Amino acid sequence: MTLRLHYHPLSSYCWKVLIALHENDTPFEPVLVDLSKEEDRNAFYALWPIGKFPVVEDTARNNWFVPESSIIIEYPNQHYPGRTKLIPADPDAARQTRMRDRFFDLHVHNHMQKIIADRLRPQGANDTIGVSMARSQMDTALGMVERQIGDHWTMGESFTMADCAAAPALYYANLVAPLEPKYPRTLAYLARLMARRSFARVLKDAEPYFDMFPKD
Repeated sequence: MTLRLHYHPLSSYCWKVLIALHENDTPFEPVLVDLSKEEDRNAFYALWPIGKFPVVEDTARNNWFVPESSIIIEYPNQHYPGRTKLIPADPDAARQTRMRDRFFDLHVHNHMQKIIADRLRPQGANDTIGVSMARSQMDTALGMVERQIGDHWTMGESFTMADCAAAPALYYANLVAPLEPKYPRTLAYLARLMARRSFARVLKDAEPYFDMFPKD
């Protein structure tokens, strides 16, 4: 076991990486970080001063340090490849996969996080304008997904990094802005993602922490 994943089971960007790791049964050492604990927080910020999950270390390669979810997924795809090729070999397909990965992160995931983060603000300190803009922009992105998604995965019949990105983004987006009835095809895609072994495992492991999710 050479990969050490610093993560939290409820973190949406950690889900993205966990799906990729489980998809290929890639061995890794999970290091749960509780940022509410000073010791955990200090250790994590010493490792990655930006302070955002997830982060991977590779103990077999002089503790090679890899932050950022998309880069983390590309790392084992290159150094510890498995049966599921999350980045297609074809250059055009690889570029499309990366583009759709960025689309879900930037135009669904980040807006979803803005909405959820606002629920954690003290009463009277809410960013109503920012949340309204996030909802509007996320709605635009979901409309694009609805028009483009097929009956399988984001890139067609092959499960890729783009699906790893879509799963947590759509799961949490559905909690803050239900997909039904406006986006039935996207909701069906989310159901396929949730039934996939890798994502189902992530959801099961996160269950004990769901009561921490800010409902409103």
